[in-house]
Amino acid sequence: MSPQRKSPEDDIGRRAQRLKKTRENAGVSPLRGLGVFGMIGWSVAVPTAGGAFLGLWLDRTIPQNFPWVLALILGGVTLGSFIAWAWIGRESAEEEDSHDDH
Repeated sequence: MSPQRKSPEDDIGRRAQRLKKTRENAGVSPLRGLGVFGMIGWSVAVPTAGGAFLGLWLDRTIPQNFPWVLALILGGVTLGSFIAWAWIGRESAEEEDSHDDH
């Protein structure tokens, strides 16, 4: 005697339950770390590059005793670091909130 076959509806129901459970308890994805690393890099790189280009333009148009480009690169790195720090803090708070819900 062969065991009774399950209906396709039962299979679909089990798959849906597994998917729901996986979505609710996804855990940490390896790609998430790469995404966070990229986000932090872009938050520092964009203001730094913007400061460099603005500094080059200011050096040509309004020359001073100090190089604008160096001052604005330093400003861009500082601003980018604050942006990255705030973003990490916000992500950490959201992650803690999501863990508290379970």
